[in-house]
Amino acid sequence: MGFWIVAGAGAVLVALAILAVYLRPRGADAPAAAYDLQVYRDQLKELERDVARGVIGEAEAERARAEIGRRVLEADRALREAEAEEAKPGARAGILALLALMVAGAFGTYWLIGAPGYPDLPLQTRIDLVEEARADRPAQAEAEAQITSRPQRDPDPEREALVAQLRTVMERRPDDTQGLTLLAQNEAALGNFRAARLAQGRLIALLGDDATGRHFVDHAEMMALAAGGYVSPEAEAALLRGLELSPQNGTARYYVGLMYAQQGRPDLAFPIWRNLLAESASDAPWVDPIRLQIEDVAFLAGVNVTLAELPQPRDRPGPTQEQIEAASEMAPEDRMAMIEGMVGGLADRLANEGGPPEDWARLISSLLVLGEEDRARAIYAEARQVFAETPDALALIEEAGAGLPDRPE
Repeated sequence: MGFWIVAGAGAVLVALAILAVYLRPRGADAPAAAYDLQVYRDQLKELERDVARGVIGEAEAERARAEIGRRVLEADRALREAEAEEAKPGARAGILALLALMVAGAFGTYWLIGAPGYPDLPLQTRIDLVEEARADRPAQAEAEAQITSRPQRDPDPEREALVAQLRTVMERRPDDTQGLTLLAQNEAALGNFRAARLAQGRLIALLGDDATGRHFVDHAEMMALAAGGYVSPEAEAALLRGLELSPQNGTARYYVGLMYAQQGRPDLAFPIWRNLLAESASDAPWVDPIRLQIEDVAFLAGVNVTLAELPQPRDRPGPTQEQIEAASEMAPEDRMAMIEGMVGGLADRLANEGGPPEDWARLISSLLVLGEEDRARAIYAEARQVFAETPDALALIEEAGAGLPDRPE
């Protein structure tokens, strides 16, 4: 109500100010033509005085009188037209109607596109409303039911036949975790995301405490894809559990940012995506989706930044295509020297700057190929310490070190 009173009073005051200017007495503000007429009359008097003093000749004076007289006639005509315009009976009524229409139009426009009766919302109140809407958002099953069409993928007959066989097998062996893993992955590859997330959920239930962060993140991604990209409360719970077990999982961080962006919290989504973009390799699957959306999310978060100004993902280290082609033409001893140089560079970078678990795993595997088991064992032990709290990363390290004899546990 307070806003209506202030806005209404402001509109009425503006209208009254305009009306006061129009209705004020004209004696104090004569038309411009009246001033012109007085000036021309004064010029005629001055001209006669100049003739009497002999300043100008009679012939020149006649030409001046004719010009001044023409201007007097024009000014007199303009003055009579202005007075006639003021005397029109509908002029004042017209201006009054126009001002009334202006005030009514302002109120009507606000009534249509504004929020009459809606109280002012402090920032914390708006955040509370967003959180309330988050809590009441549709569940996974409801969101899936609203998807009327799904993108069709090119059918792969071999994969379809494999999945059909897997379905039959899993009906007889519903507690086979390896079979459920294959079923969930292949259902997702065929675009059957609902079937995939059901199989993944069953797998997590069977694994119990042995389920890794990757299992939960995959489940959340399947749910989001089944719901057309929407992150449901069930998907959120899976994401949070996945991040608890695997804090650096890029897929989980991407979907958490997407969830906040969908739910009106760009202030939370933007820093998540900004940090993930900076920490990712350039070929990570979430990099392109983030690049497409992050400028809009930043704008909604009140951050004036362009994509070019944000920290950019790094290129994954490794040989270039030219280096690979050159290596194929080298003598065996030269090729080995080149490989050793690349491995040495990777080892130096990890020792000085650190890196993702994929790089540590590649270094361990490369050292084993080179026959440097002692170095591989030392790197393996160090990597286990670095990623001790990250089960998914630790699984990659364990896989890379599987060929180590008497590896440290």
